[in-house]
Order: sequence, then C-alpha cells, then structure tokens
Amino acid sequence: MSLPIQSRYDFVYLFDCKDGNPNGDPDAANSPRVDPQDMHGLVSDVCLKRKVRNFVQIAKPGADGYDIFIQQSAVLNDRIQKAHDDLGHKIDGKKGTTREQVSSARTKMCSRYYDVRTFGAVMSTGVNAGQVRGPVQVSFSRSIDPVLPLDVSITRMAVAEAKDAESPNQTMGRKNLIPYGLYRCHGFISAHLATDTIFTETDLELFWQALSQMFDHDRSAARGTMAPQKLIVFKHTSALGNAPAHKLFERVTVALKPTVKSAARQFSDYDVTINEQNLPVGITIQSLL
Repeated sequence: MSLPIQSRYDFVYLFDCKDGNPNGDPDAANSPRVDPQDMHGLVSDVCLKRKVRNFVQIAKPGADGYDIFIQQSAVLNDRIQKAHDDLGHKIDGKKGTTREQVSSARTKMCSRYYDVRTFGAVMSTGVNAGQVRGPVQVSFSRSIDPVLPLDVSITRMAVAEAKDAESPNQTMGRKNLIPYGLYRCHGFISAHLATDTIFTETDLELFWQALSQMFDHDRSAARGTMAPQKLIVFKHTSALGNAPAHKLFERVTVALKPTVKSAARQFSDYDVTINEQNLPVGITIQSLL
C-alpha cells in the first residue's frame, strides 16, 4: 500500500492569459473577474481545481483510484450511495447511517476518487459519508498588475432559422477578454491532512503534472492563450513545517521590467526573482517549471 506524503509543501504558481477570459464572473455577464478597488484580475480556486480534475480524467482514464467525484452531470448522492452499497452496508431508513458506516464509506470515497483525497469534499448531502478536508488547497489567483477587461463585438454570418436567410443584417454578439494578465497563485499541501486521506507521493506527482499541462487540454476560443509560466515549490523536511508559508512566499518577487514602458503583453516583460539566501533550516526550493 502506498504511504501518504511525509513533508509539508507550499508553492507559488504563475500562469498567464493573453487575449482571453481566464475566469468569467456569472454575476457580471461573464466578464473577467477583477478586484473593483484596484482592477487586478482574479481567478478563483474552483476554476483551477476544475482544470486539475479534467486533466486527471484525461491522464488516468479508468485507472483504479483516479476517478473524479465532482464532474459534469455527476449525481453525487448516487456515488455516495454506491460506496455504501459496495461495502455491503444495510442502512436503517429511520436511524440513518452509523458512525462506523460513515467512517468506512468516507475511506472508500477517498480511495476511489482522486479529487476527494486531494481537495476534500462534503459527502453528507444524501446517505452520509462524512466530510473530507483535503490536503491540497489553493488561493484565489491575483494578477501582478491591473488588467483591462474588454467587451468586444463579434458578428455571425449564418442564421439560425430559414426565415432569416434573406436578411442583410448579421447576428451580433459580445466577447469578454483581457489583452494580457500574469496571475500569481499560492498553494498549500498539508502532510497531516494527507495522512487522513492517504494522499501519496504518486498523487502529488500527478498534481504537479496537472499544473504544468492542464491548460493544453483546456483550450477554447473564450479563454484565449493560457499557459503555466512558473511553479516554485518550497519543501519542508517535516510534516509540521519548518517555516511560515507567508514568509516563504515573500522570497518570490515578480515585477515588470524597467525597460517595459507600456503595459505588459507577455511573460518575458516580467522579472521573476527567487531569494534562496539564508533559507530556514529544513527548507528546499524546487522550480518545477
């Protein structure tokens, strides 16, 4: 049986978007998410987790232990019920599940679904399988500089109905995008929580692979060109950790090059600096991208 990870990790993940919408806000007509106070772009943690889930489905199709719990059109309560059925649980309709049944179903869900043992899940919406707090957590991503959301007009030459075929008017539409944005995300991986869900080194390697490749399998006209640019990992020698995460993150600075006189339009317009001097004891830095 594979063992859970033994070390804590913190990481800085940089990715960019050119001429696209990295994460539309449904409450704002799907325009790119921004902080209204300073106009820095935002990408939600849920957005990145969705891309990781999609990548795992592509990379591990049908592999035991790598199914995805949260996926499009999935009926979550049916999946929770199946875990109980596979364990042979006889659930009393009046008393509900016992503590032992919830615990074993929770373990079953962690072993079956990669995203449950990685990100966690609430599995008490139907037949109870408890709740899981995942070892891998990511922050909202924030752009290094303010972004400029654009609302662009587009046209369509074709028509939907025959009665409109002779009309000289073209169908008009709208497209939301930003010209360019470099986003910074902070991530945290807990060895303590990994022990609870049995999140292994193999699972961790798949997660790093997803961060480096997931945008290549998530192309669409709406998202423009999105790409990972840097993945800087701080590895602790202990499960508890050897330094505060926020102090480690301060060692990574991203700044617009002084030679760039206008707004950034590519990753090479930035300098990324990693301060590796006087690292706390027990900390090593890896650049995986």
